[in-house]
Amino acid sequence: MISLRGRSWLRRRPSAPAERDQPATGAAHVVSVPGLGLSTAVARRTLDRLPDVACAVVLLPGYGRRAPRGTPVAPGQLAARVVDRLGDGGPVVLIGHSASCQVVAEAARRAPDRVAALVLVGPTTDPRAATWPALVRRWLRTATHERPGQIPLLVRVYARTGLLSMARGMDSARRHRLDRTIAAVQCPVLVVRGRDDAICPAGWAAALAAAAPRGTAETVAGAHMIPITHPDALAARITPFITEQVVG
Repeated sequence: MISLRGRSWLRRRPSAPAERDQPATGAAHVVSVPGLGLSTAVARRTLDRLPDVACAVVLLPGYGRRAPRGTPVAPGQLAARVVDRLGDGGPVVLIGHSASCQVVAEAARRAPDRVAALVLVGPTTDPRAATWPALVRRWLRTATHERPGQIPLLVRVYARTGLLSMARGMDSARRHRLDRTIAAVQCPVLVVRGRDDAICPAGWAAALAAAAPRGTAETVAGAHMIPITHPDALAARITPFITEQVVG
């Protein structure tokens, strides 16, 4: 169990254009970094469905917070922020979604004593689709399978983080070789993808699991935004893995 030293943030449902960060209290077994442009509320959809596990959310530039010009957004640089916020306690399970998978994986590589396991949900970036045109093509193929009902939420959270901040974050993330980082981590890794996710196809998820010293790949219903559209299925799939790391 680790103390987050008041440096992670939990957010209220938005009642104004800007949300205020609130420090978490106590300690956490699971720490989640939302995907590009997403929010604590999105991460909590899954975290709140994990039974008897203390959870917290860390927001980063581009990942729930704006990234003004000059703010470092490379996965390794953001990973240093995550490690700093973990404090000096025992190891935790880190959860990443989409491009934040690069960030949590770098944190695990840099601080193996503080990270017990990784959960990577819809991880980017398959080296075969690291260019902007390839990314856009995969995004468009995936978008046809996403639920339209999530659009109002995405508009709100993306506007809060800022499209420019998100673009800067994705430009750095697409250059990062997640498979090489995963090969260097020491902890168990669970990769979870949506069945209709072309951004994280089955072959890429399997390759990441194979690269990890102890890796597993799973598929659930949905597409890339399963933390929003299928939180119950996602939580059900990752709960045994997390429980084993926290309790076992």
